[in-house]
Amino acid sequence: MPIDVVKILLPTAMAFFVGIAITPILTDFLYRHKMWKKSSVKLTMDGREATISSRLHNDEERKTPRMGGVVIWKSVFVTTFLFFLLSLFFPGSIFEKLSFLSRNQTWLPLFTLMAGGIFGLIDDYLVCREAGTYLGGGLSLRARLLFVFLLGAVGAWWFYSKLGMNSVHIPFGGDVYLGLWFIPLFIIFMIGIYSGGIIDGIDGLSGGVFASIFAAYAVIAFAQGQIDLAAFSSVVVGGLLAFLWFNIPPARFFNSETGTMALTTSLTVVAFLTNTVLVLPVIALLLIATSASSIIQIISKKYRNGKKVFLVAPLHNHFQAKGWPPYKVVMRYWVMSVVLAVIGTIIALVG
Repeated sequence: MPIDVVKILLPTAMAFFVGIAITPILTDFLYRHKMWKKSSVKLTMDGREATISSRLHNDEERKTPRMGGVVIWKSVFVTTFLFFLLSLFFPGSIFEKLSFLSRNQTWLPLFTLMAGGIFGLIDDYLVCREAGTYLGGGLSLRARLLFVFLLGAVGAWWFYSKLGMNSVHIPFGGDVYLGLWFIPLFIIFMIGIYSGGIIDGIDGLSGGVFASIFAAYAVIAFAQGQIDLAAFSSVVVGGLLAFLWFNIPPARFFNSETGTMALTTSLTVVAFLTNTVLVLPVIALLLIATSASSIIQIISKKYRNGKKVFLVAPLHNHFQAKGWPPYKVVMRYWVMSVVLAVIGTIIALVG
C-alpha cells in the first residue's frame, strides 16, 4: 500500500515541475509568434452580432496566446515515459514499481489525451492565423465533432473488443448489459463531455474545474485497485496545476482547444475504465451545465423569436454579464467543482 501511494503522488509532483520547466520555452514561442486570436468573436451561432461576447473577451486588446494546454498534456506525456524508461533502464529497482504505463489501464487514456491535444493544437494554430468571426476561425465545428466521433469510435471498439466491456454500472442499481449499444453510448458521452470544453472562458476557470474532476477519478481508481489509472489521473492533476500556475489572472496563456479536447476525451475514457460513467454527469456537472446553457440559448433564440434565456452563453459568461467580477465566477466554480467531485466520488464508491 505505501508504494502504491508513492506511485501516485511522486509522478504527480514530477508532472507539476515538468510543466513549470517547459512553460518558459512555450511562452517564448507563443509570444514571439503572436499566437493569439487577432479579433474577438463577432457572430453568435445563429449569425447575430455577438456584442456582449466581444466586450467580455476583448481579444484584440488582451493579446493572450492560446495553446497553453500544451503544458498539461506534454507534462503528462514526459512524466509517464520518464518513469517508464527508468523502469527499463533499472529493472528490478523501485522505478519498475513506480512506472504506471500499462496496456489495460493507461494506454487508451494517454492515447486520447495526446490525440486530442495534437488535433486541438492544429485548430488553435489556425485560429491564431485567421481573423475572428464565429469562434475566431480555425477548424469548423463539424470537423472537430467528426474527429471526436472517430476518436470515440476507436475507444468504444477497444473497450468492447479488447477489454470485453459491454455493460455499464448504475449506482445503487447494479450492472446493465448493453451489448453492441455500449459503442454508441461511449461515443455519445465523449461528444457530450467534449462540448463542455467551452468552460475555458475566464482566467483560471478551466484549470481548477478539471483538476477537481481528475482528482476525483484518481481517488475512485485508487479505491478500485486500479493504481496505474489512479496515477495517470493524478499526473493529469499535476499538469493542470502547472498550467494553472500561469493561467491565474492575468493569464499568461489560455487552455484553448489543445487543452480542452485532450482533457475531455481522456476524461471520458477514464470514466469508462472505472465503470462509473453514469456518475460522470455529477462529477463533471459544471462541464455539462456549460454545454447545456449554450444549447438552451440557441434553441430559445431559434424558437422564441430571438428571446434569450441567459444574457450571454455559456453560463460563466452569463454571470459575468450580470456584473460578477471574473475572480468571483472562478472562485465559486472552483468551490462547486470540489463539492461535486466529493459527492460524485461518494456515489461511485458506495453505489
